[in-house]
Amino acid sequence: MPKLTTEQKRRLRAAEQVQALKLDALLITSLTNVRYMTGFTGSSANVLLYRNGRAVLFTDPRYTVQSKQQVDCKIRIAKGPLTAAIAQEAARTRLGRIGFEPENINLARYEGFTKALPARAKLTAAPEGLIGKLRMVKDAGEIAEIRKAVDLNSRALEKALRRLKTGITESELAAEIDYQSRKLGASGPAFDTIVAAGKRAALPHARPGKTKIGPGMLLIDMGAFSNGYASDMTRMVHIGAAGAKYRKAYTAVLEAQLAAIAAVKPGATADAIDSAARRTLKKFGLDREFIHSTGHGLGLEIHEPPRLGRTDQTPLETGMAITIEPGVYLEGWGGIRIEDTVLVTKTGCEILTPTPKDLVETAE
Repeated sequence: MPKLTTEQKRRLRAAEQVQALKLDALLITSLTNVRYMTGFTGSSANVLLYRNGRAVLFTDPRYTVQSKQQVDCKIRIAKGPLTAAIAQEAARTRLGRIGFEPENINLARYEGFTKALPARAKLTAAPEGLIGKLRMVKDAGEIAEIRKAVDLNSRALEKALRRLKTGITESELAAEIDYQSRKLGASGPAFDTIVAAGKRAALPHARPGKTKIGPGMLLIDMGAFSNGYASDMTRMVHIGAAGAKYRKAYTAVLEAQLAAIAAVKPGATADAIDSAARRTLKKFGLDREFIHSTGHGLGLEIHEPPRLGRTDQTPLETGMAITIEPGVYLEGWGGIRIEDTVLVTKTGCEILTPTPKDLVETAE
């Protein structure tokens, strides 16, 4: 018997869910989930996954060659709308209950499918995040790609900081980070690079602008895609000597981050990791200045489940890739965040991010 490919194994796992939900097939419309299930990276595709694990990829003529190169399941090249081709397949195989991803389809597309499908076929919403939950635990190949993305990300920051000098703008440094990342082999940033200087560091998702850097604090949050997989990291730099308030806040955030990392292990719940960070910040009187969750999963997308926040009780499992990123933000002063990409292991966790977390001061 021939060895199953990674994608075939994934489809069989997903098919078990399709069977459990008493569906005849699952319609996958998320391009990320299409890639996960088939390896296809084009911009136009849907997959019909049958309860026995068989799958059909639907795409358009632009991807005739690419789909043959990337996909190991049946391919249908639709010369018209994908919806019509999927309806024809449903009629041919006499499908009844077809599940769909409710978080990945809009009303117009839903109504289009409803009208196009044969009378015996009925669309029914699958549980939200059905495929996303399968993606939470990474296989060996995925972990290897995340490691590459993390290493690439850290090297790009190291190279970009060599160009850092007082007076350049946030946008200039962000552009340098993105350039170095691409030069090292990234397919692109995992999200819009965040560079926030001085008081603007109080904005957790600040967009780089014309603000000049230094003297004072500088927050850099960056990620890179390597072969489709993301990394995520936040580091602080202080231009000139740091004052007592900054040192205290930095110590608090670093201790909170280390406490959260120490709590990561199989079976620990996502909210418990968040609580570990908040308890530490409370000792410093800074817990109320922590205004977001402690982290999130990542993989083919920069934000994936689980969410390491107050209300997510998802148990961590070996093979999950997550971020640990507590922060404190004070309006009119600035903010501090420290973030690593972390892998859940059988005995605890491994910090993948190699960039040091010591308090950094540079010359003005």
